[in-house]
Amino acid sequence: MPLRKRLENLSVGHKLLVALLVLLAAVLLVANLAFISAAYWISRQSVAPQALHTLGELFATPELSHTALDSPETANALLQRLDGYAPLRAARIYDAQGLPLAELQHGEPLKLPARIGDYRRWQLGELRANALVALPQPEGPPGHLLLVATSELPGAFYTGTLTASAAILVVSLLLWLAVARQIRNFITKPIRDLEALSRQVTRDEDYSLRARPKNHDEIGRLADAFNTMLSRMQARESQLKRARDDAQAAFDHARGLAEETRDSNRKLELEVQVRSKIEKKLTGFQNYLNSIIDSMPSALIALDDQLYVTQWNQEASVLSGTRLDEALNQPVFLAFEPLKPFLTQIRRTAERHTVEKIERVTWMRDEEPHHYALTFYPLTGSAGRGVVIRIDDVTERIRLEEIMVQSEKMLSVGSLAAGMAHEINNPLGAILHNAQNIRRRLSPDLQRNRQTAEETGVRLDAVNEYLQQRQVPQLLDGIQQAGARAAKIVSHMLSFSRLSNRQLAECQLTSIIDQAVEIAGNDFDLAEGFDFRAIAIERQFSPDVGRVPCIGNELEQVLLNLLKNAAQAIHHRPDKAAGRILLRTRLAPPWAEIEVEDNGGGMPEHVRKRIFEPFYTTKEVGQGTGLGLSVSYFIITNNHKGQMEVQSRPGQGTTFTIRLPLHSPAEEEPADTTGH
Repeated sequence: MPLRKRLENLSVGHKLLVALLVLLAAVLLVANLAFISAAYWISRQSVAPQALHTLGELFATPELSHTALDSPETANALLQRLDGYAPLRAARIYDAQGLPLAELQHGEPLKLPARIGDYRRWQLGELRANALVALPQPEGPPGHLLLVATSELPGAFYTGTLTASAAILVVSLLLWLAVARQIRNFITKPIRDLEALSRQVTRDEDYSLRARPKNHDEIGRLADAFNTMLSRMQARESQLKRARDDAQAAFDHARGLAEETRDSNRKLELEVQVRSKIEKKLTGFQNYLNSIIDSMPSALIALDDQLYVTQWNQEASVLSGTRLDEALNQPVFLAFEPLKPFLTQIRRTAERHTVEKIERVTWMRDEEPHHYALTFYPLTGSAGRGVVIRIDDVTERIRLEEIMVQSEKMLSVGSLAAGMAHEINNPLGAILHNAQNIRRRLSPDLQRNRQTAEETGVRLDAVNEYLQQRQVPQLLDGIQQAGARAAKIVSHMLSFSRLSNRQLAECQLTSIIDQAVEIAGNDFDLAEGFDFRAIAIERQFSPDVGRVPCIGNELEQVLLNLLKNAAQAIHHRPDKAAGRILLRTRLAPPWAEIEVEDNGGGMPEHVRKRIFEPFYTTKEVGQGTGLGLSVSYFIITNNHKGQMEVQSRPGQGTTFTIRLPLHSPAEEEPADTTGH
């Protein structure tokens, strides 16, 4: 066991005795060391230096110092006179140049300074008493005598010191024994008595025992505190005994109550199980309802009477960009900012309990305009009043409605165009025929005209000169040009109204598009006031789109019309920016799509809605008939059973989309018959 651990395990009295013994030993050791050091210091600082200086003065006389430096022999002879001096440890004579001349050593040789100039540095590290005496010379610098005294003290000094120390030690031990006896009586014994009493109380659990304090010191106060503790423990024991009796009585009473509550608990457990099952079913039903609400294509938002969000489905998050956790308990105009203009209708629904409907609003989604229908329903119930908002995406419905309206308009206009074409053809043919006959009957080249002129006495040359002066031929040219233009319009009307019975054939869309671009580059050049070939044509053809059933020359005609309109829109841009037409194909079953996109000036909404109407044009009079896009629309929707639509915004260009069926109706009908 380590010494420190042993000391910690000693009793308090033994610890005091050990501490006292260590203190006495330390005092004795320090006193002896101080005594010896003082004696040594006194002898070194007083006796030895004084003797060395006395010897130095004897040798520093002119007679001795003059002869001492004559030669090493005389110097050694001088030092031999000091050989009998016991305190001398070493001596050295230096000549006038400071070099050693003779030396005397007693005992083990000491290291002395090699030159007289090294004396100061050597003296700093030397503990023995020393003296440097100058030896004057009649002429020149003096020599020097270095004397070093021994540092040993006499043996009697050490013997006396040890004897005195032993006597002090014996007296200290006797004193220590006397102190130890008193410590045992006044400290150790009371502590052991208190320890024995503590063990007896622990063993017998008798808290009526008391310690008898003998003194009024710390141990006596500790005994009083121990007695106080025993008194309190005795009182606490009495209280505990009474509490045990009360607890036993209460336990017996509680046992009776426990029997009663056990029956109640069984009933409660059954009720809890039933409620747990009900809550589980309600939770499942709630999750089922939430799943239904989240899976709905419409955005559903429930609000309380303060218009704060209480319910928010997945479509509302997609449409608004706000997550469910961010939207709940927030004002609706913050969670869904586009609804802010309709707060009046929402408040009216909450206050008057009426249904409010907004048939159509347009919001941007994925950088494209989408149309939505808003319906506000009043919400009443035990949870309070509020509003339910339903937002339906009606973009596709509106697009289909526009297509249906456009198709019905085309059919009605087609019937009208057919009747008008037949009614106009007869007088138009008469006008063109009569204009041609007038030219024939004024021509001098015909024999019949010359004969009639001779019979009536009229000169045809004079008549033609008169007609030239009055610009009648120019008027006839105007009649023929106007008639030809009217005939062309009638031809378009007949083509528009005539049902096509031509057969569809498999065609490569990319080849038809490239051919239309080539024809457009050769046809629409300087004749229109701009160069079509200066417009950048970009192609984004999907490799998934291959051969599609169509009528090649009719589809080419449609593409030519779209390319011409795109080029004219680019030409009329105010900023005259670089023109670009993007041709794109992609597969979107059951359709193959063709898009013609330009960066022209675009068109407003009211123009976009009427763009496919016959005879509707935004060009100047004489620049167009207004039948190009209507005929193109009829070719795609009627002849190809496809779809054609346009998206445009002012300043952002226009995109025409053509959708052609991947399979012709003639191919699908046999398949359906076979399937049945």
